Amino acid sequence: MKKTEDRVWETSRTAAGASARLPVRQLLALTTAGFLAIVTETMPAGLLPRIGAGLGVSEGLAGQFITVYAIGSVVAAIPVIAATRGVRRRPLLLCGVIGLLVFNSLTALSGTYVLSLVGRLGAGMSSGVIWGLLSGYTRRLVPLHQQGRALAVMGVGQPIALCFGVPLGTALGALVGWRGVFWTMSVAALLLGLWIRLLLPDFPGQKAADRQPIARTFTTPGVRPVLAVMFLWILAHNILYTYIAPFASQAGLSARVDVLLAAFGLAAIVGIWLTGIWTDRHLRALTLGSLVLFTASAALLGAVGGHAWAVFAGVATWGLAFGGAPTLLQTALADAAGEAADVAQSMFVTFFNLAVAGGGLLGGVLLEGAGTGALPWSLVALALAAVTITAAFRTHAFVPGPRGLRQGASAAQQSP
Repeated sequence: MKKTEDRVWETSRTAAGASARLPVRQLLALTTAGFLAIVTETMPAGLLPRIGAGLGVSEGLAGQFITVYAIGSVVAAIPVIAATRGVRRRPLLLCGVIGLLVFNSLTALSGTYVLSLVGRLGAGMSSGVIWGLLSGYTRRLVPLHQQGRALAVMGVGQPIALCFGVPLGTALGALVGWRGVFWTMSVAALLLGLWIRLLLPDFPGQKAADRQPIARTFTTPGVRPVLAVMFLWILAHNILYTYIAPFASQAGLSARVDVLLAAFGLAAIVGIWLTGIWTDRHLRALTLGSLVLFTASAALLGAVGGHAWAVFAGVATWGLAFGGAPTLLQTALADAAGEAADVAQSMFVTFFNLAVAGGGLLGGVLLEGAGTGALPWSLVALALAAVTITAAFRTHAFVPGPRGLRQGASAAQQSP
């Protein structure tokens, strides 16, 4: 069987052009789009005192800049992507990037809190459009046997943005003020739009005859298990990631949270790199292995989280296990959804943001009710549920074997 799989894999590589290199400059444009979308969401966290003072509101109200952005992403992702399935891909992606330009500029210009929230809502909706397109666009840029690696390259902007977006915003805010930070993001969106227009090829949308209803996409075999695993994994991650500062304080690391986050980010980048190497041939094994390692890191933090060495070891292992999660899950979801991959990806965006919000809410409840010691054990419980689902579904979701074998050796390139 192993020899058969290898022959099919090599046939797929040959049919797709095995010698082709990754289109790095094009992929990095998509990486930057994801990075900018996340930075636009998280950067205000380091600017809350300045935003509050500038608009005459409390820091708590200023914090709603992040909440409203997430709401915009959730509201827009599924309906907009579903309604624009027939639209050519590059103009639609450019609309999302231009939306960030327009709405970040509106926030920078705004003199009232309400208008600022409108700008944040619009930016969040633009982000939802961008995220709904990135996975499918990435897959169409490369042949079948390179799609996992390409998704890993596209996804590397996520941990970088999550780890360094807030401190970068804080540093920029000290230099140019909070409005200057939003102007900076507008300029970045403008440059990204030019990059996309000049370097990215355009792709057609789906023909009307090929479009299936959203409900049918959701009920496609394999889609719901992947979404369930994603929701559990992201929910678990955000329970502790959101409250890493109070958790670190029990080990005397209150002043070193930035170092912890840097360790997490660097380990996550290594995880993405390893995922990019092996995803196309070992997606199921990598997903199960990453979830088991994630569970083990959470158990370590729960068992000996009062010791600084254990916190650093656990956080680094956590980052290594979690770094490749978006690539693994997006690849599995697109494989399951087939031609409806863009709509499925919009569902991914929606469930992802709901899990982020749910992690903050559930983590806060646990923190207030049971203390910091309960946080990592909640991760263990949720991750074990995700391991169980992943192990149980292997026919349509998390299918074993090389992706060339699973999808057919003749499929040189799968349209999302």
